[in-house]
Amino acid sequence: SSLSVEYPGVAFNDVTFAPCAQGHPQEETHVPQNDPSPDGRLHGRERVNFRIVGISLATGLGGFLFGFDTAVINGAVDALAEEFALSAGREGYAVDSALLACALGAWFAGTLANRYGRLPVMVVAAALFFVSAIGAGLALGVTDVIIWRVVGGLGVGAASVIAPAYIAEVSPARVRGRLGSLQQLAIVTGIFAALLSNALLASLSGGAADVLWFGIETWRWMFMIETLPALVYGLMALGLPESPRFLVARGREDEATRVLRDFTGVTDTDSLIERIGDSIRREDKESFRDLIGKRFGLKPIVWIGVLLSVFQQFVGINVIFYYSTTLWKSVGFDESSALLTSVITSVTNIVVTIVAILLVDKVGRRKMLLAGSFLMGISLAMMAVSFSFAELATASDGTTSAQLDAPWSIIALISANVFV
Repeated sequence: SSLSVEYPGVAFNDVTFAPCAQGHPQEETHVPQNDPSPDGRLHGRERVNFRIVGISLATGLGGFLFGFDTAVINGAVDALAEEFALSAGREGYAVDSALLACALGAWFAGTLANRYGRLPVMVVAAALFFVSAIGAGLALGVTDVIIWRVVGGLGVGAASVIAPAYIAEVSPARVRGRLGSLQQLAIVTGIFAALLSNALLASLSGGAADVLWFGIETWRWMFMIETLPALVYGLMALGLPESPRFLVARGREDEATRVLRDFTGVTDTDSLIERIGDSIRREDKESFRDLIGKRFGLKPIVWIGVLLSVFQQFVGINVIFYYSTTLWKSVGFDESSALLTSVITSVTNIVVTIVAILLVDKVGRRKMLLAGSFLMGISLAMMAVSFSFAELATASDGTTSAQLDAPWSIIALISANVFV
């Protein structure tokens, strides 16, 4: 027997899970088996072309900017704190203010996308990234930095919601999972790009607090360099087709038909348009009351999803993304070495993300979640032990700083890479 599963939040709802020889679920696309069309394709059969991959890559730039905006503060935070004589509390708020705005942007992005379309929200997100990069780079005080970080955070929140939803709505069912994985890969690539640009800019000037070009300090350029990917993202968003789901919801079936034919290869679109319409009508009847359970307020599966998301943040990964340079400097690394170490860590993050994408369907989500949690726990414990061996050292000028010598410095570096 087989189990038919519907995905009301996306354009295609024809996925069937059937047993395979090994007894594990096998995902296959359920398509109408009509007679071949004159060009040799089956009616209703989806195909993948380079345009849909290009659309997914262009949309993935939103994830890239998400990662870039997240990590760019990493190399700038110490120089920023020195420039404006910040206390630890105000320094922390200058960093995390973007995250508060990110939650707000994510909350409203879906509603705005349903009302005005996916593409306008993408363009607005790109504009928010662009102006926040310039504003933070030219800030006259920490209040300015916080304001512009909030503006950028709104863009991060919007992009994090719209990009995966848009990819799901325009991509064929049989490759939707793989194309959707581009979002996570784009995020970690953006983190790497931000840390690499921080390291390169600091190496050109001699340090994040030093002047680089036109009398402007390097840490300011670290923020402003984000204008380049933001501009590319905005221009590419202007050239993307609108989501078929949004077009059907607005009664623009002819446009939705053209998008489906051009980007999925569907030749018999009538039934597909009808399924999208049915999905939209069912979704209109849903409410938060559907999530309410008999115990603890919500259904168990909802609590599992919520708690997994919460603990995914509580494991401490944001300490690495936001403060790794500060962390390495606190145990004796000079700024150049600390920035380089952060870049190495981000490369590890990319490589393992690619491995996870390739293995997740073969190994299974649960096994990878358990293995990842175990390795994170061990690596964090080893980092804590390693840092406890840091000793105070006095330099020739009389200043005192922490110093972490081998082998503990090497163990700490390996543990940090295992953690990410």
